[in-house]
Amino acid sequence: MKKIPKDRTTRLILASSFLFLLLVGLFLARNSSSSAPDFECGSAASEEVLITIKSGEAGSSVGLSLARAGVVKSSEAYFRLAVADSRATKVAPGTHRLQKNLCAQQALLQLLDSKRITGLINISEGMWVSEVLPQMYRSGFTTADVQGALNTIVKPAGFKQLEGLLFPAQYSFAPSTTAKSALNAMVLRAEGEMRKAGFYRNKMSFDPSELLVIASLVQAEGKEKDFTKISQVVRNRLKVGMPLQFDSTVHYVMKSRGNIFLSTKSTMLSSSYNTYRRYGLPPGPINNPGAAAMRAAVSPMAGDWLYFITVLPGDTRFTADINQFNSWKIEYKKNLRAGKFRSQN
Repeated sequence: MKKIPKDRTTRLILASSFLFLLLVGLFLARNSSSSAPDFECGSAASEEVLITIKSGEAGSSVGLSLARAGVVKSSEAYFRLAVADSRATKVAPGTHRLQKNLCAQQALLQLLDSKRITGLINISEGMWVSEVLPQMYRSGFTTADVQGALNTIVKPAGFKQLEGLLFPAQYSFAPSTTAKSALNAMVLRAEGEMRKAGFYRNKMSFDPSELLVIASLVQAEGKEKDFTKISQVVRNRLKVGMPLQFDSTVHYVMKSRGNIFLSTKSTMLSSSYNTYRRYGLPPGPINNPGAAAMRAAVSPMAGDWLYFITVLPGDTRFTADINQFNSWKIEYKKNLRAGKFRSQN
């Protein structure tokens, strides 16, 4: 018998192995696609359906809803995509308006499109309650329903105002939802976030309602990178008996957005929220703060700062020296006159 060269034998084994793996791959791919059939991308129908996604709902459950409504061809197709694509975890709860006959990829993209969420209420960090209510009216809640809810909503123990308790997030509610239920969901979310931030720990220097006030001041007075320093400034000023003198508290009373400059006349405004005339914390939050501001209210950065000023957009400086602060203030006024803050208005 003719002996086959060793190197040729190796090539035959490798070729056979490759052929075997190729066949196995084709078999698995065929069975995979048959067990998770999907519409072709681009075959969307003009007909639209409403799909309601619950908070924290699993991808498998979302896939079932999509398949039953004819949005995707199979629940497995969407579920497999949701497992592989981290964006699926960012699908907002609420009622989504989707086309039928979508491939799983298109379905995910439409679920991520906030414009397709019906009755969307988008509360951004630092928004006032007075800015949230118009969104509720636009999303379908009646004035009578909202006003009635404002008078009956149950707040967490120790909290007197609704301001500060509408946690910043995107909300979408089913058409049958009452304004009271919608507002209650926002308040419950805020309470949960306050607990996560540590508002209810033992031996805190401030009670939860005071911490929420501090969080709102922090939110209004600076960018996230400076939150913990501003939180410490609040504590330092209170400790030495110095008025907070925060422009944001006067802007809140005046309902003035986007103004950098605060006139001397405005600082004389008669209001319990005017921290130029009144010592201590304001009687309530001045906005609805986000999670980062809440955490900063609980955990400030250690420092002796009493003063801070934004000399240029993005350049906020902190000091305990009044002379240094006044020097920076001159620099700030120069930049203000030069229009360096114009894009911030």
